[in-house]
Formats: sequence, structure tokens, C-alpha cells
Amino acid sequence: MLLRLPTSLSEAQRYLGEGAVPVGGATLVWALWQRDGFPEQAMSLRELPQANLMEREALGAAVLLHQVDDRMPEVLRRAASTVGTGAVRRTATVGGNLVGSTLRCLLPAALVLDARATVLDRDGTYETDLAEVVAKRHLLLGLRWRDPVTSGYYKAPGEAGGPPPLVVATAVHAGSDGRPRLFVAVRDGYEVTSESIPCHSGPEHTLEALDRTGLGALPAQAREAVGREVNGILNRSADR
Repeated sequence: MLLRLPTSLSEAQRYLGEGAVPVGGATLVWALWQRDGFPEQAMSLRELPQANLMEREALGAAVLLHQVDDRMPEVLRRAASTVGTGAVRRTATVGGNLVGSTLRCLLPAALVLDARATVLDRDGTYETDLAEVVAKRHLLLGLRWRDPVTSGYYKAPGEAGGPPPLVVATAVHAGSDGRPRLFVAVRDGYEVTSESIPCHSGPEHTLEALDRTGLGALPAQAREAVGREVNGILNRSADR
């Protein structure tokens, strides 16, 4: 297998055209390749500057999970810190987690940041939403978002090899009309549900409005966790 390491977008685009398979951190594909056979060419973005950005409002797809630090919003930093073991986080990439994993541990955090994705195909780069990236498994270059007023992340305890633990990600953004807006994303099992609503006069009214969205159909345990996390983040945002 020939491993390609492009240093420019034009190189990466050319390798894609030649059939190179994106490899990410190889934590997810290596076992499959050992079972099914290795491709003739693979491509890693670890040398591509655009895929290694790490700023307050931008994160590259080739960044390793253990590198996600306090430059990132709290929700994204905490999500990355809870993925797998330390050994996994030192190898797994942001793009591999969002696109290659069935768990997509970073997806709730990215959704509440209202992130947009930059992807690369044989025709070049373009921006799209996370739903398209996940559905079509695009080659992700990175994410961009608006810095939230505050954010939070909860992951329920889980057992190795057991069902995916419940995840609740939250963020409050300054709305374009001057009214704060609440974003909530929940991973229940393998499904991720997200909603956003204007913040109401108090946590109780906001939770009532949130319960009238798709999140209201969640199981009782998940709704309880959402209520707890929303109360906490609304109280924190009121203090800012």
C-alpha cells in the first residue's frame, strides 16, 4: 500500500482522483483492511495545513483528539477528552471520529456549535452542513463555527463493549436579533437528535419550549439529563 501525504489542496485533490482512500488516524480502518485487503493507495491529511488548523472558531480534520485543548469551546474540548482511551486519542483524528465512526462522539458538540464543514472532493473544496458530511461520508478538511456565549457537555458512564452512553451537548449563542439562542444535541444509542430554540424568560419556560421539539420524544432518562444540562448552561450564561 502506498501512503500519500499531500502538503497542498491540489495534491490532495489529485490523489483522490487517482483513487487514494482517506486513512485518518487508521484506528477504524486498519482492522477492516487486514480482513478485506489493503487498498493500493491511502491518503493521510496530517501534512496538509488546512486540515491541521486549531483556533477558537476552527478545527482541522487531521487534528488528533488528544491535541484538542483550551483554545476550543468547552463542549468540543470535553467531547474529545472522553473518546476511547488515551492511546486511542493520541491516534484518532477529528475527521475520523465524525465521518468514519458509528459513534460520532464529536457530532453532538459540533452540532451545538452550529458548525459548518469544509470538505474536499475531486472537483475541489466547498462548505456544507454536518448532516451531509455524515450521510455521504465526505472527506472532511475541517470545521468552523461561531464562538458560543457558553457551552457544556455531559456523557453518562458506560462500560467497555456496552451500548453507547448517553451524551448531551449544549451551547448558548448570541442571536442575530440580540436574543440568546439555545442549542441542544443528544446522542441516545447511535442516534443523534439536535434542536435550537430562543432562550425564554427562565429555564422552566425554555425547557417547556424544548419539550415541544423532537427532543420531547426522548426516553425519560435522556429528558432528565437534558433538563439538568439546560438548567446548568442557562444559569451560567445568565452570569456572563
